[in-house]
Amino acid sequence: MSRTPPALILAVASLVAVGCGQDAKAPAESAEPRTTLVTTTTAQRMDFEVIERTVGSVESPIDPTVTAEVSGRVRQVLARAGDAVRSGQLLAVIDAADLKLARQGAAAEVARIEALLVNQNAILERNRQLVESNFISQTALDESIAQQRALAEQLAAAKSQLARVESDIAKTRVSAPLDARIDLPLVSEGDYVQPGTPMFELVSTQVLNIYLPFPETIAPRLKIGLPVTISSPVAEGDPIEARIDELKPGVVAGSRAVNAIVRMRGSLDWRPGASVDGAVKIDVRRNAVVAPEQSVILRPAGKVVYVIEGGRAMQRVVETGYKREGLIEIVSGLDGDETIAVDGAGFLTDGAAVSIQASETAER
Repeated sequence: MSRTPPALILAVASLVAVGCGQDAKAPAESAEPRTTLVTTTTAQRMDFEVIERTVGSVESPIDPTVTAEVSGRVRQVLARAGDAVRSGQLLAVIDAADLKLARQGAAAEVARIEALLVNQNAILERNRQLVESNFISQTALDESIAQQRALAEQLAAAKSQLARVESDIAKTRVSAPLDARIDLPLVSEGDYVQPGTPMFELVSTQVLNIYLPFPETIAPRLKIGLPVTISSPVAEGDPIEARIDELKPGVVAGSRAVNAIVRMRGSLDWRPGASVDGAVKIDVRRNAVVAPEQSVILRPAGKVVYVIEGGRAMQRVVETGYKREGLIEIVSGLDGDETIAVDGAGFLTDGAAVSIQASETAER
């Protein structure tokens, strides 16, 4: 059996290796550099309003309980839970039959004493004349004067009793002491009530406290008088412009929040217990550099923005400030006229080639 010479085998192997090397190298020489598709915008300089938003609640500092002032059986209940009532509006009626009988008796007593007093006045006048003519003694006249004074005092007491009965009759008509809403009726028709029996729980809507909790981190920036925009899902109409009236001195233990209070007056549309959306303008950053939030990327070097220069993404480390409506303040790292990557920025590295799809503006 013949054998292939070693020299021939080595020559063939060398040719195969050269051919494979050429095939493997060809794709690398023909491949184009990879690019990342991004959208861009221009960092802008503008007056940047720093607005802090929160969800608060409505509370009423005035929530009186209407109680019965006289005894009797409830004849009518005219207000239901949730009703808006005005000051003086009739809420319920208590049976006044017994009091009307008492009024008749008191009126009769007044009339009786008035008749006695008229007669006593006539006797007193006649006795004065008799004393002048020396027909009776001064002692008799003094007795007549004493009787006249006693009857006058009795008449005053009888009239006072009649006035009290009249007042009690008026109190059988239970009215709202102020503009409010009925939170809870506590009596029904047919119930017997006595003085002090609770009949209605009210919540006033004429004076309302809007509690707005803000993070303790912004507490130093909260000031009485700062403008606030508030709205509630239970109230119709546009948001209301108001101002902070009070700042609670303490921090709420559970939420670590600081409560700002806005006082509202004269609105029956706002209901105690309802939620409130609040936005307070705590600062205005003049001529601030701003950019879209998604353009700021977290990298090992910190927060960075990719500035597009000559088709490549150049990494800039930035320091950020406040955020609002998708924009973020760039405190340092940008001058305010750079073209920066927005969509696709998270896939970039320093010096990466980019392909720009479209441009947008950072202004809002």
